[in-house]
Amino acid sequence: MQYFSKITTALLLGAVCSTGFAADTRIKFQLDWRFEGPAALFLVAKSKGYFAQEKLDVTIDAGNGSGNAVNRVASGTYDMGFADMAALMEFTANNPTAPGKPVAVMMVYNDTPAAVFSLKKSGIKTPADLTGKKIGAPVFDAGRRAYPIFAKANGLDAGKANWVSMDPPLRETMLARGDVDAITGFYFTSLLNLNARGIKDQDINVMLYPDYGVKLYGNTIIASDNLIRQNPEAIKGFLRAFAKATKDVLNNPEAAIKVLKERDGLIDEKLELRRLRLAISSAIATPNARAEGYGQVLLPRLTLMASQVSDAYGTKTRVNADGIWNPAFLPSRAELNVFAK
Repeated sequence: MQYFSKITTALLLGAVCSTGFAADTRIKFQLDWRFEGPAALFLVAKSKGYFAQEKLDVTIDAGNGSGNAVNRVASGTYDMGFADMAALMEFTANNPTAPGKPVAVMMVYNDTPAAVFSLKKSGIKTPADLTGKKIGAPVFDAGRRAYPIFAKANGLDAGKANWVSMDPPLRETMLARGDVDAITGFYFTSLLNLNARGIKDQDINVMLYPDYGVKLYGNTIIASDNLIRQNPEAIKGFLRAFAKATKDVLNNPEAAIKVLKERDGLIDEKLELRRLRLAISSAIATPNARAEGYGQVLLPRLTLMASQVSDAYGTKTRVNADGIWNPAFLPSRAELNVFAK
């Protein structure tokens, strides 16, 4: 009897352990880019155990562009991701019959960080000054793709833009050398890359898209169709943990960069702290984000963006704003109150 009692006890303990492990839902998360300042938002949630508190085992991987992030979540390789809303719209409109298209579940960059950069010595001060000038950017750059929207908002003929294509590492170098007159890029990426090439802030002219009539949303958290159908509570838990981490990052960016350093020991802490602060000021804690509520979107604004992306990107079908946004998983209003008064 004692022998069988030991076996029974062992089986029960094994069942309990097995249940314990099964309770932690595994989520593979795809970033839009490398482990730079803004990635701290996700890394802090993992480092501080906020994901674990929600019974989530989250793996966070670096990315190489929003388009790829959307594709990887759509294919099922990743469960969730971080991508530009325009890239999600483009994928959805160009693949209308594809099963299991991902949707946006929480807005992070309420304003697009896309901008046009030029050197002040070029004499480019306004959008009108871009006429006849050479503008450089990779073909997939979000600012370049959305340039027709920027042009229309400022009375320019987008068709007359003289584009020069290059790989991302050459973009700022070509502007610094004078090979192009202007470039498009994310504010907190291209500005710091120009600084790294010896160009000071006071010698750079920046035209942020939101400052020139462009009302596009930026990066959003996306979730796969499978995860939405099979485990919606996991998405809710992920977003609760992320909102908690966002508040921590906004209150103490320096500590957030320490967490980033733990993940990638090669980063320049001072540089990435500045990048994070630029992302916060230009895309996250903006007047629009404070007015609309962190994590949320306004449907009229999203509908306008859907129409603009359909036209600018030349999608196969028109973008349906209702089909790419699902707010059902958002945390409570109190949990989304991440901005300091």
